[in-house]
Amino acid sequence: MRQPTLHAGGHTNSYTMLRKPKKRLGQHFLVSPHFKKKIVQNCNLGKDDTVLEIGPGRGELTVLLAEACASVVAVEFDRELAVLLKDKFRDRPSVEIIAGDILRFDPARYFRHYAGKIKVVGNIPYQITSPIIQHLITHRNCIESIFITIQKELGERLTAKPGSKTYGAFSCFVQYYTEAKLLFVIKRGCFYPSPKVDSCFVRLNVRKEAAVKVKDEALFFRIIRAAFNKRRKTLRNSLQEVVDAETIDRFFSLRHIDRNTRPELLSLEEFAYLSQMSG
Repeated sequence: MRQPTLHAGGHTNSYTMLRKPKKRLGQHFLVSPHFKKKIVQNCNLGKDDTVLEIGPGRGELTVLLAEACASVVAVEFDRELAVLLKDKFRDRPSVEIIAGDILRFDPARYFRHYAGKIKVVGNIPYQITSPIIQHLITHRNCIESIFITIQKELGERLTAKPGSKTYGAFSCFVQYYTEAKLLFVIKRGCFYPSPKVDSCFVRLNVRKEAAVKVKDEALFFRIIRAAFNKRRKTLRNSLQEVVDAETIDRFFSLRHIDRNTRPELLSLEEFAYLSQMSG
């Protein structure tokens, strides 16, 4: 595939030299002008918004984000790219480039003087998507919403409902803290180099309050993990090391659930009810 011409939107001397993506970093640059614009449009940015961009790559999406909001802080793991980006945006005070690992970046500390909540936008390498989502949710108190381009299969897991094959422990974790929605699919040919699978663009709106009320979050998630670790077994068998048999049987009776039900059929509300009974 011929690599497309890039429009720098700033300084062009060294930046327009086409740079080969690094496979070891899982780099797949979004090269579709249509989807770059569509991503920014779906972020619903206001002129007062501050954006944390994860993995700006060559900075093409960064340009569009900067035009739509007050400021962009872009964290780039690839130090070579970060150098090019700093040169590209050196005359744009509203754009700051940070060379570093997003998993070591503390948004709450960095944006502690910012009056509002930030929005996060990113095209995330497939191999570290889950850790990044967990990291952002851990720092959710300073975040209003998260917009990420991820593998389509994972996007379907994040937004899955009880009873579907893709519904699991990570679905529960994400949906407990956020309202998750898959906005649109991005075909693999829209990236350079083309990945082996399609991607999707997902919105995670951070909830003001958790989706369900629980007394002990640690126990709540321990029950969920135990249930899905052995998802082919019945719920009663998969939870026998976490919840005593008497409590499980009473739960089935009170909630009118079949004793042979499997974990993927339980909603967050039902997992919360079980954790309350077990606590």
